[in-house]
Amino acid sequence: MFALNRRHAIAAATVALGVALAGPAAAKTTLRLGHGLAKGHPVDVSMEEFAKLVRERSNGDIEVKVFPAGQLGQQRELIEQMQNGAIDLVHANASPLGAFEASYGVYDLPFLFRDADHFFKVVDGEVGEAVLQSSRPKAFVGLAYYDNGTRSFYTRKPVPTPADLKGMKIRVQPGPVATRMVNLLGATATPLAWGEVYTALQSGVIDGAENNVTALTLARHGEVMKFYTRNEHTRVPDVLLIATSTLDRLKPEQQALIRQAAKDSGKGHNTRWKAELDKAEGEAVKLGVTFVDADKAAYRQAVQPMYDDLKATPAVAALADRIQSVK
Repeated sequence: MFALNRRHAIAAATVALGVALAGPAAAKTTLRLGHGLAKGHPVDVSMEEFAKLVRERSNGDIEVKVFPAGQLGQQRELIEQMQNGAIDLVHANASPLGAFEASYGVYDLPFLFRDADHFFKVVDGEVGEAVLQSSRPKAFVGLAYYDNGTRSFYTRKPVPTPADLKGMKIRVQPGPVATRMVNLLGATATPLAWGEVYTALQSGVIDGAENNVTALTLARHGEVMKFYTRNEHTRVPDVLLIATSTLDRLKPEQQALIRQAAKDSGKGHNTRWKAELDKAEGEAVKLGVTFVDADKAAYRQAVQPMYDDLKATPAVAALADRIQSVK
């Protein structure tokens, strides 16, 4: 009997030891990712693709839970929560990021990029990576860029020249650079969170906004704004961000996995996004939106003082010079 009990005790101890040893190895890391766009939006699809890549490549050891549609807050709130460690990952546009780290503000500069090829060479190269890493002292870093297309004005009337914007209230993303640009063009910049824009357009609180063409369809802004003027003043990328507190607690191989999954999902997003832009333009026409060509030279001249303003921020001025020198 004693021998039997002893064998049972040894067996139980062995099982317990096995569980104890297996526990840490089997522990799963769950990361929360927040963004402000609707479920099913191309950005949401790309974030889910990122989560899938992380799950598959980590063999299920890392799970990313995506919270769309501002469930955890709008962009500024999400970034602040990420800084505090309450959220692990955030998808945001580079424009509001300029309020947290000045380097991101360079992307707000109008007519910074010559064309799409120039844009991708910058964001996929050394300069783009330097901007992603610049926010580490602010408790987050960028993992990858996601194309957001070129931004133009959509309004109640056509605005082919800056003079046509005079007196209009135009929604901008919160941030000093976009505000300065719109004010220079003769309009009144009105910062608003994305979720508030449709109602503000519909009610007349604002007279227009600036964004890529999908805003007309995916956000339904084409229901109330019937003119889209193609001046293509900026090409501001979206960015997938991670809290440094989250990144630093991951193993080096996990960090590398997360970074690569972000870059790979970004490439997939860029392909889907171009198709989405083409589709959106066709759908916007069906909504009754008229597309207008702009006098880009006049727009470019009107915002030239913004480049003179950069003398006050030598680091951003140097960054702009590096970007424009990329061949």
